[in-house]
Amino acid sequence: MDALTALQQRVSSPRLTAPAPRGQALEAIFAAALRAADHANMRPWRFLVIEGEARHALGRLFVAALEADNPAVEAAQKQRVADKPLRAPMVLVAVARCRPHPKVPELEQLLSAGAAVQNMINAAYAQGVGAYWRTGSMAYDPLVAQGLGLEEGDKIVGFVYLGTPVGTQRPLPDLAVTDFFSHWGDP
Repeated sequence: MDALTALQQRVSSPRLTAPAPRGQALEAIFAAALRAADHANMRPWRFLVIEGEARHALGRLFVAALEADNPAVEAAQKQRVADKPLRAPMVLVAVARCRPHPKVPELEQLLSAGAAVQNMINAAYAQGVGAYWRTGSMAYDPLVAQGLGLEEGDKIVGFVYLGTPVGTQRPLPDLAVTDFFSHWGDP
């Protein structure tokens, strides 16, 4: 698939199954992250790859965070939270590792981490790999960050679910470019 088609036609794949990407396909997804826009070449991103039993461990960590916030949480809610990492055979935890820099504020570093994630989901789509970028409360929970071994100041920018798409893709919305772009100043 050519780059423009991938960029203009990409959709998220919320229903994923095994297999997860492997070999060259997975390496291409990872390599795409490393080409994200990155002021001062700080490379303010890191990624944790979670597969197999580690997905269950991540679910248990999510439940622990949920219980810490609400000890009276119901069993059904605990099970829903525990099952979140099982939505796909592979989960990438995208982490912004921001550091002080005189010319690159934290916001730019967070945006770079987001650009790395966008590059990965575009690369996945271009290869027929299903991808879905999620955040939610667990992305912002300090107990989850601690349980994942993140350093102080690290921020989870999302969980990227990767696998084989199930079913048909959602139709693309018909968006008019003119609804989002306008000229300013002298043409």
